[in-house]
Amino acid sequence: MSVSQVILLLLVGYSVFTLDKKQKHLPVPTLLFLLGIILSFIPYFAGMDVTERVLYDIFLPALLFVSAYRFSPKALKKNAGIIGLLSTVGLIVTALLLGFFTHVVLGSMVSITLVGALLIASILTPTDPVSVVSILKQSANNEKVADVVDGESMINDGTSVVLFTVLLGIYTSDKSFSAVSFISEFLYVSLGGAVLGILFGWAVSKAVHITQHKEYQVMLSIILSYGIFHLAEHIGVSGVLATVASGVMLAWEFDHTNKEDHYREALDGFWGVVEPTILSIVFLLMGIELTNHFKLEHWGLMVLLFVASLIIRFIVISGVIQFFAFWKKSIGWKDTALITWSGIRGTMSVVLLLSLEAKVDGEAELLLSLCFGVIFLSLVVQSLGIYPLSQKMKD
Repeated sequence: MSVSQVILLLLVGYSVFTLDKKQKHLPVPTLLFLLGIILSFIPYFAGMDVTERVLYDIFLPALLFVSAYRFSPKALKKNAGIIGLLSTVGLIVTALLLGFFTHVVLGSMVSITLVGALLIASILTPTDPVSVVSILKQSANNEKVADVVDGESMINDGTSVVLFTVLLGIYTSDKSFSAVSFISEFLYVSLGGAVLGILFGWAVSKAVHITQHKEYQVMLSIILSYGIFHLAEHIGVSGVLATVASGVMLAWEFDHTNKEDHYREALDGFWGVVEPTILSIVFLLMGIELTNHFKLEHWGLMVLLFVASLIIRFIVISGVIQFFAFWKKSIGWKDTALITWSGIRGTMSVVLLLSLEAKVDGEAELLLSLCFGVIFLSLVVQSLGIYPLSQKMKD
């Protein structure tokens, strides 16, 4: 990926953000994704090298941090139970059900092992709330649903990475699955990342007072977002959860103790520029990469897998709600359907796919094709449908 290619991608992103006046009907990430597919047919962009390390190490920490520190601590406290259950137990149950469906139904049409089917499910379970949350708040005027969707997506990224890593190890090395080993590894990686993030987020909320220069305070937030991510990955815990936890902790501290409005303004100003910049590059790259793996002969299987993923997600969310008396009373089937539809696959799913591609070296083309197809359907169909659906659910 050359400097000139990146600059041109940013120019495309700037043009889309500036000209797209109907972002409710056609969200910017979706439009960027579709433009990326078109760019892939231009030789200058077709040869761009998109790797999981570029997305995971460079772009992902910033996106995770900005979504975490912007998330309302009050909303997190209010919805902690359902967010925590959906993004951990709910995600694992969803992955298991989708994996067994893929193995039994799709496996009767094409050759897919059980581990391969579970691997597909682990890739397709993390959700991406980009644009969806703002649409829900503006069009449906439903902050409750928007907060659940946003909070779930922050945490389930970390859960999905742990699940994917375990399944990938089994898939590539024929390791046997051990429930005890999986649970212990899951707890160590996830809780370790969360604790590390909370500690460093708290430390930075105190260290920010060392200087009164806004520029240096913002610099400290960059160090936190990327430093905690790579430190966590280096010691073997979840960098995703560490970054999310540090952002949430920073926001919590400033809301409850420091109340540094000038710092929040400076932070919003800087990350408010970084977020659309990174989103432009990431979603254009996702569109460019899709055409390398998309196979039309698998179209029917993609649609079947996409529909099944929505049905299973709806069932799991409905089941989780039954654990909370308050949510049973306040969330009906319409809100459940809206939360289900808002679970769009995006950046994290593509990162996991590229990780799979790097590990198997061309041996899992069917898995890549099916997953890219579902991501395409999710980004296009669900993104375009979220506004009319949210309007209808208000009636």
